[in-house]
Amino acid sequence: MSLNGANELIEKRIITIGLLDNSPVHPREVFADAIADRAAAGIFVHNHPSGDPNPSEADRRTHEQLTGAARILGLRVLDHVIVTKKGHFSFQEAGLIR
Repeated sequence: MSLNGANELIEKRIITIGLLDNSPVHPREVFADAIADRAAAGIFVHNHPSGDPNPSEADRRTHEQLTGAARILGLRVLDHVIVTKKGHFSFQEAGLIR
């Protein structure tokens, strides 16, 4: 989701659709539309069909890669949320957003 300087939603988009156990994510693809939107911030959201909302090691690596790219671009990452049918995990709520 890309947001303006007042943290209002500009647009929400599907960037990639994953396979059975992973989804290719590249910062170039994630931030292309946010840059075009002139966004000031973003929220990442992805699902875990397994039902376990806890971030995997790959989720944590991807999060670090994306937040690093966002810093370079001057974008704030407000949250990264993993959703399941049974609940969610928020990187912000867990204190993992710097």
